[in-house]
Amino acid sequence: MAKWLRSLVGALLLLEVAAALSFLHHRYEEMVQALFRVQSQCPYVTRIYSIGRSVEGRHLYVLEFSDYPGIHEPLEPEFKYVGNMHGNEVLGRELLLQLSEFLCEEYRRGNNRITHLIHNTRIHIMPSMNPDGYEVAAKQGPDSNGYLTGRNNANGVDLNRNFPDLNTFMYYSREISGPNHHIPLPDNWKSQVEPETLAVIQWIGSYNFVLSANLHGGAVVANYPYDKSRDQQFRSHRRTVNTPTPDDKLFQKLAKTYSYAHSWMHRGWNCGDYFADGITNGASWYSLSKGMQDFNYLYTNCFEITLELSCNKFPPEEDLERQWMANREALVAFIEEVHQGIKGMVSDENNNGIAGAVISVQGISHDITSGDMGDYFRLLLPGTYTLTASAEGYQPQTITTTVGPAAPSLVNFQLKQDVVRKPLERKASGARTSSKALQKKVVPRATRQGTQR
Repeated sequence: MAKWLRSLVGALLLLEVAAALSFLHHRYEEMVQALFRVQSQCPYVTRIYSIGRSVEGRHLYVLEFSDYPGIHEPLEPEFKYVGNMHGNEVLGRELLLQLSEFLCEEYRRGNNRITHLIHNTRIHIMPSMNPDGYEVAAKQGPDSNGYLTGRNNANGVDLNRNFPDLNTFMYYSREISGPNHHIPLPDNWKSQVEPETLAVIQWIGSYNFVLSANLHGGAVVANYPYDKSRDQQFRSHRRTVNTPTPDDKLFQKLAKTYSYAHSWMHRGWNCGDYFADGITNGASWYSLSKGMQDFNYLYTNCFEITLELSCNKFPPEEDLERQWMANREALVAFIEEVHQGIKGMVSDENNNGIAGAVISVQGISHDITSGDMGDYFRLLLPGTYTLTASAEGYQPQTITTTVGPAAPSLVNFQLKQDVVRKPLERKASGARTSSKALQKKVVPRATRQGTQR
């Protein structure tokens, strides 16, 4: 009898796995059911939350994987995937649902790699940023879907052209030696963005994301910042000028991690285009203004790339399994890239974490800030670096350390209170006070715990 029961349970488990891993297109209700099914199967390491609603009222759901869902653990990095930003580019949506089921199933099986990843990373997965556009595209389906049908949100806006333009401010800031990170938003920014964009901006301002990718379709290439060239305002938007960030070599490495783990992206020839190593600088391909990946880099601590994953924006269901097998290892390997470089705590002399401390790396003009608990994460390639931590009211501290290829180096800063400078600041001129006010504005507490691309 016991043997018969074991056989029955085993058969039911196999049926459950088969149902979970079915390769189908998911309409909104089906997508929500799939997310809640994963959460019910792995309740102790998952959480579902909504960051807001679309124009037509659909929730923008996120599935989180963590050994402590809903809690930021100090020194544990935050990672995110965002899919279906363009409603008719649907492969990313389906891949992220498959990834969610895969992570849950492999965790239940005791897969050491996946268990280690979930226990040491807080992973946030948003299958669809544009559920309204998807429903428009899905009504036509893969066979008759137009190239632009369902691309935009319900207000007809391209969400990847809807973020505040911080590139222009950044290019000007370089000339005046202004801020190189956490660039402030324009005063009227909320009136210029769509509900989906607003929700994402508030989301990435509430979590200290370290690494991210947004998934698109229409080409096969890993695209990295900057998307917008410096001279776009003077020339056609199709002007192609390589426009690297201060972290260009790191971004190339991140992009190559995905392309070489992908079954064919790294070969370069795809969809009639050629990209060496399967990667490209965004502006070198074509310049794009108000895009999400540049916004992440300039407004938060997050390093984001854009993954173009299929020539066909809405591939037929019979192609979904092949695409999943081509992307599965790349999706996991890219998450693992969040564990490189340097991380640590910034604290005061009483071991209290200092939020909003600025971490600068000598020779790289892009700083990051510590989160609410005082922990920070700085993605870096292997090498020797000199870092400085500074915070208002404290003496800066400089440390030189070496980064290896295997795991992040742990570098903690303990800042002493600047008892000498404080009285001087109270007597400082109006210009000095304005500088302080600007610094507060430029370094917000945003780290709290955010074809055509």
